[in-house]
Amino acid sequence: MPHLPADAGIGFKALHFEAILEERPALGFLEVHAENYMGAGGPAHARLTRLRADYALSIHGVGLSIGGAGPLDETHLSRVAALCDRYQPESFSEHLAWSTHEGAYLNDLLPLPYTDETLDRVCHHIDRVQERLGRRMLLENPSTYLTFEASTYEETDFLAAIARRTGCGLLLDVNNVFVSATNHAGSPQAYLDAFPLHAVGELHLGGHAAEEIDGAPFLIDAHGTPVADPVWALFEAVIARAGPLPTLVEWDNDVPDFPVLYAEAARARSVLRRAGERHRGRERRHARAS
Repeated sequence: MPHLPADAGIGFKALHFEAILEERPALGFLEVHAENYMGAGGPAHARLTRLRADYALSIHGVGLSIGGAGPLDETHLSRVAALCDRYQPESFSEHLAWSTHEGAYLNDLLPLPYTDETLDRVCHHIDRVQERLGRRMLLENPSTYLTFEASTYEETDFLAAIARRTGCGLLLDVNNVFVSATNHAGSPQAYLDAFPLHAVGELHLGGHAAEEIDGAPFLIDAHGTPVADPVWALFEAVIARAGPLPTLVEWDNDVPDFPVLYAEAARARSVLRRAGERHRGRERRHARAS
């Protein structure tokens, strides 16, 4: 099955369509939200069909409610399957979260307690998604604003267990790591040290909003600003360990003109290229030594 290139991509927005066509920027891939392309036709599909001819594609779902207490919405899953069949993306991903309850869609990505019961439910849902799509999916670590007393797993162990049981890959959102660690007074580096990097098929970078609650910082995964310097530092640390990986820059709110977004992707690409050069240098030294 095709994979995304170990390069930098961006989340595609319609207002950037003409700039991308005219400039043909050096981008490893484009990513779109599945739920924006559930219709059969129209301008959205016309744009995506044109861009798909030139770029690798990642489809990122936000509505399957992988952690939901009830069964998956088979109608929604069939629409996702039809979209993947239509565009044959190099990657499909979803979130470790829930967003539905008794037939109502809550329009948010809500957190889960990390227990054996939740693990069984999430794995069952992922098995069904992968069976229906006929492809391996990636599961994204969440940004969280509270923790559950009922949890019996660390988040990194929970994600590792899901990947082992289902064979799915993981999408490591570095900004989510920083947001969650800050909100819970934890160490983002310790989280990354424990993360199963061998299962990662894509990275996400994005901006966050900062507030203060009772004198302590509180971060929100808002995707409306440039990637913050601490997140860039964590990204470089991940790439130094794992080597170059497909890396997406997300910017979904207060979307800037294309050059601003492209500059963020170019910065990510420079990190990936330096890591690739270091990796090739190590391989050459190893070959000479042997």
